[in-house]
Parts: sequence; C-alpha cells; structure tokens
Amino acid sequence: MPTGLGGSSLARRLVLLAVFWSFGALAITALLLAFLFRQAAVGRLDETLNDLNANLATYSTVADGQVFAPPFTDERALRTYSGRYWEIAEPTAAGAVVPTNRNLSPSLFDTVIPTPADLAARLKANPGKRIAYDARGPQDEPMRVRAQQNLLPGRVTPVIFLAAEDRSSVDHEVSNFVAATAAVFVVLGAGLVLAIVIQVRVGLRPLFDLRSDVAAVRRGKAHRLAATYPSELMPLAQELNALVTHNQEVVERQRTHVGNLAHALKTPLSVMMAESGQRPGPLADVVTRQAQAMQNQVDHHLRRARAAARTQGQGERTSVAEVLDELTRTLGRIFRDKGVSIDWDADEDLYFLGERQDLLEIAGNAVENACKFGRARVRVKAEAAGPDRFLLSVDDDGPGLPPDRREEVLQRGARLDESAPGSGLGLSILDELARAYGGALRLADSPLGGLRLEADLPRAAT
Repeated sequence: MPTGLGGSSLARRLVLLAVFWSFGALAITALLLAFLFRQAAVGRLDETLNDLNANLATYSTVADGQVFAPPFTDERALRTYSGRYWEIAEPTAAGAVVPTNRNLSPSLFDTVIPTPADLAARLKANPGKRIAYDARGPQDEPMRVRAQQNLLPGRVTPVIFLAAEDRSSVDHEVSNFVAATAAVFVVLGAGLVLAIVIQVRVGLRPLFDLRSDVAAVRRGKAHRLAATYPSELMPLAQELNALVTHNQEVVERQRTHVGNLAHALKTPLSVMMAESGQRPGPLADVVTRQAQAMQNQVDHHLRRARAAARTQGQGERTSVAEVLDELTRTLGRIFRDKGVSIDWDADEDLYFLGERQDLLEIAGNAVENACKFGRARVRVKAEAAGPDRFLLSVDDDGPGLPPDRREEVLQRGARLDESAPGSGLGLSILDELARAYGGALRLADSPLGGLRLEADLPRAAT
C-alpha cells in the first residue's frame, strides 16, 4: 500500500480508498447522465427538424424546372430571426450549396443557412439520408441543422432541403440539468463520505478497543485481554495473552535467578567477613575490605538486574504520594537529631509505572543523600512532565556540588564526601534504576542553595 494513501493509519487508508472510488464512480455517472440527457434533448430537436424536412420534401413542387416550396403557416418560420428556418437549395458544380429561386423561410430575412464545405459531397454519397450538423444562426446563436438531398419529379438536378432551429433552449436545458445533477451528486458524495467514515470507524472499533486494552495491560491497569473480540481478532488477542503470560514467566524466572544468585553469593561473603573479623590481622583486614567491596558490587548488580527484570514485566502502578509520605516520615525520625526539615509535594493522582520497591529505592536514596548533606531544609516534589512521564526533584540547602564534579559522582564508586561512610554506590544505583525505566538522573543547582537531584521516571495513566 503506498504511503500516500493515508500514511500509517489503516482507517485513513480505507476512507481515502473508498472516497476515491466512490467519487470516481459518481463523476463517471454524472458525466454519463449529462451526455445521455444532451443526446435525448438534441434528439427531440432533430425529430422536429425531421418533420420540417419531410414536409418540404413531400409538398414541394416543380414547374418548368423550378422548385417551389409549399405554403407554411408556422408563425415562427414567418417571423424574422425567430429561431426556426428552412431553405431549399441545390448543389453547384463547384460543390457549394445555394438556394433555388430564393426558396427561403421569411425568418431568414437577408441571410441563408450556413453549410459546411463538404455538405454537398456528403449528401451525394448518402442520397435520401438526413445529415445533422451544428452552425451559427443569423444572430450568431447556436443552431441545429438537418439536411437531406432528394430527386423531385420533373427535375434532373437533385434538391437539398435544409431545416434549422435555434438550439439555445436545448443548451440551456442541458446546462440546468448538469447543474442540478452536480448539486445532487455533491450532496450524495458528502453523504457517502460521512457513511464511509462511520462505516470504517464502526468496523474498526474492535481494533481500536484491542489497542486500548493492550495499552491498559502495559500500564498495569489490567492483567490480560479479557474482552470478547470479533472472530478475526480473537486469534490475535489470544496470542497477545500468551505473549503476556510468557513474558511474566520469563520475568519470574529472572527474579528467581536473581534471588538464587544473591543467596549463593551473600552467604559465602558473610562467612568470609565473619571469619576475618574473628582473626584480626593484616590479612583479615584485607579480606574484610575486599569482601565488603564484593558485597557492595553484588548488591549493585543485583539491584540493576532486578530493575531490568521489573521494567520488562507487567506494568504496576505505585502511588507517588504514599511513597513520599512514608519516606519523609521515616527519614524525618532518622535525621531528627540533625534538625533537618523535610517538605514534600505530590499530586494524589500521580502514579509511578513500576514496582513500589524501586520507587522507594530511588526516592529513598535521593532524600537520604539530601538529608546527609543538607543543613536544615530538604524539599521533595513530584510533578507530571507529560502524559507518560513525571519528574521527581529533591532539593537541599547544603554546600552543593561544583558542576565539574556532577558527572563524576554518578559513576560507580564515586562519593560526594570521602570523609563520610559509604561505598559510593548510592547515586550510581539511583541513576541506573532511572535509566532502567527509560529515564535519567540529573544534578543541578538548588533554589535552596545546595544541590538539586532530578529523576525522570515513567508515569502510569490514572
């Protein structure tokens, strides 16, 4: 399907194709109707002229080789430039057509009926057959002419009978019909377009519903596609449900492997640290430091693996306000002796698209870091940054951090304050968790005078 027909929208393609063919069929039908009506109108005019021709040929007489027209009582033929004309003519040796003995209708006054240059030859080739053509009348009006050549008793030279009539009324009638037909077809076309749009929308409604249901599963609002779809879509819905189930099983296996790995590594490391603690000495100190470093590395990579597994699994919704309320109350008690005041702000309808534990770890690390280095104030705010993202910002009034060190502290093992205890993995874990959810961690100057930490995170639909 060419991209010109509606791009990537299936509904637009169907509508445009249907409109294209419908309008094409309507246009062809309108042209055909206009042609047939014109033929019928001109045919009626030709019948009138045929009657006039037949009267001329039947009742004209010959005396002494001269042709005399029969008497006519048609007022239109008697009135000058009335629009109905007749003429009796004969062909010349040069192939021209000239009136015989001025046998003209009074309506022609001082003119004659125009004739094509090849009329005499055509009549000679078709004796007794009427030939029709269009010409211009005495007042330059459009005129329909019928010509017929006959032999009259008592005359050797053939006679040409011409009957003509103004066709302006016929053309006007055809124009009115075309205009009326066009108006009707435009209305019909508009109705067809509306009907096509409704038909496509109604016909594709189950497909739109399926898309919404899949989005609901992805955002954590539903666990499976439970609706009943048309028979054409049911196999697709079943395959999607099977894919969701398979994905959940894969995630659960990943979590199980992560748990097994954590248990398998942490136990030997705990034993090593316990044994080295019971036997003080240079070797024990080295073993303790290295085991602690290994423990930190294990924790770091296990958190990263768990976050990656969670983001690949079924979407879950976590209330941001509930998590921040729990965190600030807990950390407020921990840093009560320091005198740090923690303020937080988040909309009640703001939800994190992920597991509660991950949001607790991200927000907990950020707020705890701000409480450690802040002097008296820490401010936490969560606000929507679009339909599917939100921004978690944590400000403190501490000493801040020079811009040239902000990228450095996000590296694994880097620390804001080398004199403070810790492994230097907090911000790097926080950064990797945010990245695992398609976001990022940014450090900037805080309006409170210290450091601002911003985490871009996925937002669940309300």
